Amino acid sequence: MVELHPETEPHASGMLDVGDGHSMYWEVRGNPDGKPAVIVHGGPGSGMNPQGARLFDPSRYRIVLFDQRGSGRSTPHAADVTSSLEHNTTWHLVADMELLRDHLGVDTWLLNGGSWGSTLALAYAERHPECVSEIVLAAVTTTRRSEIDWLYRGVGRFFPEQWARFRDGAGSDEVVAAYAELVNDPDPAVRDKATADWCKWEDTVLSGEIGGDEGPYQGRPDAARAALVRICAHYFAHGAWLDEGALIRDAGRLAGIPGVLVHGRFDLGGPLETAWELAQRWPDAELTVVNEAGHLGNDTTRSHVLAALTRFQA
Repeated sequence: MVELHPETEPHASGMLDVGDGHSMYWEVRGNPDGKPAVIVHGGPGSGMNPQGARLFDPSRYRIVLFDQRGSGRSTPHAADVTSSLEHNTTWHLVADMELLRDHLGVDTWLLNGGSWGSTLALAYAERHPECVSEIVLAAVTTTRRSEIDWLYRGVGRFFPEQWARFRDGAGSDEVVAAYAELVNDPDPAVRDKATADWCKWEDTVLSGEIGGDEGPYQGRPDAARAALVRICAHYFAHGAWLDEGALIRDAGRLAGIPGVLVHGRFDLGGPLETAWELAQRWPDAELTVVNEAGHLGNDTTRSHVLAALTRFQA
């Protein structure tokens, strides 16, 4: 098992007013005078995972974590169906990251993320390349509509029975848009069933990696699941407010920024093709394919990410 760095406690934290009635929770761990790095969590809507900070040497890095709008300890929380998602988009989150960088007095920082976190990190870096020192991503996604369609329809060819149940729960072939409506239904029973159906499908896609049907989505606390599904469906129903293929098309904006991409060959949720296409357009990116890994990664995945962060800490 790969040896991670020891757990640390935050030495600074707070709530940052990012506008539109939203406040974002943030915290900083590690060396206050170390190399700045920010962890961009997945989901969207999962909230931060402090265990991610253990990939960084706390004596060398100033490690920033934050909860994206509507998730974790940020307010208002998306589990509250009366809270509007109108001002919760990819570009709001990019602006929030820039506010946080300025608030913390950071000139440039390393970006680290996985899955949705890689999409948001890329969107931020392509808009603010001058603020980014390096990028380290795992389970790379760019949230193209084609990727969304694969995750919520195409991969169903491997799980036809489970996908049929997922589709029946939506009551429509346009499953993502339908669930985006269901999780905002005034009837809590309708919302709860839609949330459970969505989480069961997500865990089905991961079932080959986790060894069964029960998994990380269904195992979350009720409020965390509700927020996650509500935000996910909202983002994916809108194609994450990105022009199709824009993050790969514009990867040339990352020229001069060293990047490491680590991706599992057997990632059913986010096929390797996306990471490979991104690496072709980003001249300073190194792509490492982990043959035995899927979307959640494994010890080999973590060892490659750890090695990249160790190399960049200098």
